[in-house]
Amino acid sequence: MDFKVLAKLRCHDATRTRDVRSMRVMVRRTKLELELSFRAYGNISSICLTPASRPPGTVELWRHTCFEAFVAIEGEAAYHEFNFAPSGEWCIYAFRAYRDLISAENALRSPIIALNATNKRIEMDARIALSDLSVIHSVSPLRIGLSAIIESQAGSLSYWALRHRRKPDFHHADAFALRLKGLEY
Repeated sequence: MDFKVLAKLRCHDATRTRDVRSMRVMVRRTKLELELSFRAYGNISSICLTPASRPPGTVELWRHTCFEAFVAIEGEAAYHEFNFAPSGEWCIYAFRAYRDLISAENALRSPIIALNATNKRIEMDARIALSDLSVIHSVSPLRIGLSAIIESQAGSLSYWALRHRRKPDFHHADAFALRLKGLEY
């Protein structure tokens, strides 16, 4: 059993950009994986798509164009943050609670990432092995936060998410706006 949901990301009012008109994410959940298909539409040639220059597991990818997923088990304070850069670089962080970092967990199986970019669209696909997080992630109800940081060629950043607070904060519980029901064993 699996299911799909289409989510629309919104740009934070304080970081409006003309580079990206809209952003959507298709989320597919199976017992084994969480599949994320980010789609950004606009003037993609004006976006900074950094080429690969660092090894996987590089931290602070969010300082440039980056797509993110935050995954928590419903009712739990602990969560994981996944960063996927257009260059193919990635990083996974584990948190005990709101911004209480445990580690950058790059000993987990590498997420599978694919990128396709044209002048009008970026397609970033990523697959996360849920069982790598814990045995119960595969079947438990999940809270998901989806976000993106878009860097313009001029160096400005725009922040996209399912839901925003007054200031952009992808780690806040309000940003975990997508709920995925649990799956049967």
